[in-house]
Amino acid sequence: MAGLSALRLASADILHFDFTRLYKTVDGYLQDLQKTTDNLREVTAIENKAIADSLYQLAQNPEAPLAPPVAQKEVPFLDFSSIQNAMVALEKTTTALKEKTAAIATDPSKWANWNKVLYQAEQQLLSPDGLPRRGWYRHTLYAPGFYTGYGVKTLPGVREAIEQRAFEEAHQQIQILAVALEQLNIHLNKLIKQ
Repeated sequence: MAGLSALRLASADILHFDFTRLYKTVDGYLQDLQKTTDNLREVTAIENKAIADSLYQLAQNPEAPLAPPVAQKEVPFLDFSSIQNAMVALEKTTTALKEKTAAIATDPSKWANWNKVLYQAEQQLLSPDGLPRRGWYRHTLYAPGFYTGYGVKTLPGVREAIEQRAFEEAHQQIQILAVALEQLNIHLNKLIKQ
């Protein structure tokens, strides 16, 4: 499939990248991440209540007693609004870009610049500083997980910060992701204004 895609791209006069699919995919990742955060908040509250009510001591084996777990810091409500605002703008841009693609297909004089802007679009999603604890991974949408080897993590900076309960870092990564999405939006708007 990769070979066929490369052949198709190599022989295409105009690149037919569909950024509306990217928008829908990233929106799904964002909704999943918000649900994950809400679930973590709920599980933490239940666990902390069980610890406070001494349920672990009541359920332990008297012949092999274990120390009860320590209560964890509550999960704060994270402000995803900057990403959500960037996504709203990206949705409008990708829809307009899809319409513009049909119009540009009949004007060969604009194809070279159009293709150049399209293939540089992915670079807008790179973070200059990279991901926390591994600056060599710079993509804000995808990266191998820190603990999963080659297993992919979506929205890795934000997701891994939440999973590690580093909520201040999660807030910072939310802002970095929002900026990357805004940069992509600005970059794609260059094509619409042609």
